[in-house]
Amino acid sequence: MHGRRAGSQNDAMPDSLRNQFLIAMPGMEDPNFAHSITYLWEHSEEGAMGLVINRALDLSYDEIFDQLDIGDFTPGNPSRVLSGGPVRTDRGFVLHRNTEQQWHSTLPLSEEISLTTSRDILEAMARGEGPQDVLVALGYAGWGPGQLEREIAENAWLTLPALPAILFDVPIERRAHAAALHFGINLDLLSSVHGTA
Repeated sequence: MHGRRAGSQNDAMPDSLRNQFLIAMPGMEDPNFAHSITYLWEHSEEGAMGLVINRALDLSYDEIFDQLDIGDFTPGNPSRVLSGGPVRTDRGFVLHRNTEQQWHSTLPLSEEISLTTSRDILEAMARGEGPQDVLVALGYAGWGPGQLEREIAENAWLTLPALPAILFDVPIERRAHAAALHFGINLDLLSSVHGTA
């Protein structure tokens, strides 16, 4: 649960990183996040939540449909399920471009992106009727109040505006580099720099 929502949330959190990418800097030692790129869907005074978008599990969409006993799907979807983070790894999250279709539990994140956690979107995907641009993840990344801000101040993360094209059009293994390059940053050059500035 996200807890209470203040009416003046924008005043309380003017520098919200919602709808931003977090790219792990070369010194990141936490194995859950080393060399990762995370899409933040929530950031407030109560903490932050997001999905790691460049860690594929050895699990296909077809296997998820089968495990959930979703019938009537045509096998052959090679798309990989992502490891969204170390929190609640038993829980599924579907990040997708907005469509006219409605789902039982959808959180609009921006003009282009939504997050759905209800089974009906997976059932539609299995029938070939779901969103075309979609990422499925198990688990999420979470930070307590002030934790992410401290990590950013310690140069653990590079923050950049999120781009739907990076989420949905770039291969999993290239997402961090592609996001950084879009903003003129070469991660390979950062990798050779040790210490802090």
